[in-house]
Amino acid sequence: MKALRKQLDKIKPQFQKGGKFEKLHSTFDAFETFLFVPDKTTSHGSHIRDSIDMKRTMSLVVIAMIPALLFGIWNVGHQHFLSHGETVAFWDKVLYGLWKVLPIIVVSYVTGLAIEFAFAQIRHHEVNEGFLVSGMLIPLVVPPDIPLWMVSVATAFAVIIGKEVFGGTGMNILNPALTARAFLFFAYPAQISGDKVWIAEKADAFSGATPLAEAAAGIGAETVNFTHSFMEMFIGTIPGSIGETSTLAILIGAIILAFTGVGSLRIMVSVALGGIFMGGLLNLASVNAYMDVPFYYHLVMGGFAFGMVFMATDPVTASQTNKGKIIYGFLIGVMAVLIRVLNPAYPEGMMLAILLMNVFAPLIDHYVVEANIKRRLKRMKPAKA
Repeated sequence: MKALRKQLDKIKPQFQKGGKFEKLHSTFDAFETFLFVPDKTTSHGSHIRDSIDMKRTMSLVVIAMIPALLFGIWNVGHQHFLSHGETVAFWDKVLYGLWKVLPIIVVSYVTGLAIEFAFAQIRHHEVNEGFLVSGMLIPLVVPPDIPLWMVSVATAFAVIIGKEVFGGTGMNILNPALTARAFLFFAYPAQISGDKVWIAEKADAFSGATPLAEAAAGIGAETVNFTHSFMEMFIGTIPGSIGETSTLAILIGAIILAFTGVGSLRIMVSVALGGIFMGGLLNLASVNAYMDVPFYYHLVMGGFAFGMVFMATDPVTASQTNKGKIIYGFLIGVMAVLIRVLNPAYPEGMMLAILLMNVFAPLIDHYVVEANIKRRLKRMKPAKA
């Protein structure tokens, strides 16, 4: 590492003001700070110094996603060979899954980072580490059989329209990864829904329906016939988006985020409670077969768990106040189940619920703060004699 540090110091003047490549200063700075901790210190004013900066925060989120990513890679291979009726070894499934998933990750990062670097150069700003997380989230919320060019277009849309037009990292009002997912859902519905896309190169005779699709089909039937058991849904051996199938792997990531303080436990718990509450109410109503689906099934179907842990807790687009986080999370859980059950055209209600509450998060915080101000003003009033 010392040799690398010495080499960077040697070429650094070329990228500073007056150097041959001064226009590429932001690009050089991004690579340098990625490899080494910056040596800059504050010289005046009041500052809070903490070892957890943006780079470490983003790195912890990526680490928390690794269990879901690894399981997703295996499950892509597992579902493929299962659909063809073939029994293969564990590593054969992993290698096949890696062959399908790795290109999606590469396309996501290359497209997103290229745009991030371009905007940083144009604005003469430093390249932020925010896309380290978004670049991994996008591949995890798409089907394994999605065309790579669609991943590139969706990523570009999410970075430019979902983030950069608002000012870049920390200024966006919508979660970039969910913005990409929503773009794909409405622009290319055939490639983001239906039975075929959830299993890579699926055999024609194999169903491949996700639990959400099976539940939605129960609206016009007497009962919902799930192909997979609750435990299979919890473990994740079901068709679905790459990183959303295994609730168990996602919960491992939730423990990492909660333990390190990077992800808000208030939001995670309140989202789960909101889903349970609405699922319970619909069980009581019991107008159709979908409403009869046990409330706890919603927690392991579709992207509910993944959205709860990695999307709803986004520190930029979520509520900032403690009470606001509880309200924000609870409403996400309620809206997700409500959209799923009452509007079968959008079986994955979690995506729309989080995007909707992203928009209302500042309003929630506003009223929470206003309520606190009014409460404190009342304390200041002298008691009447």
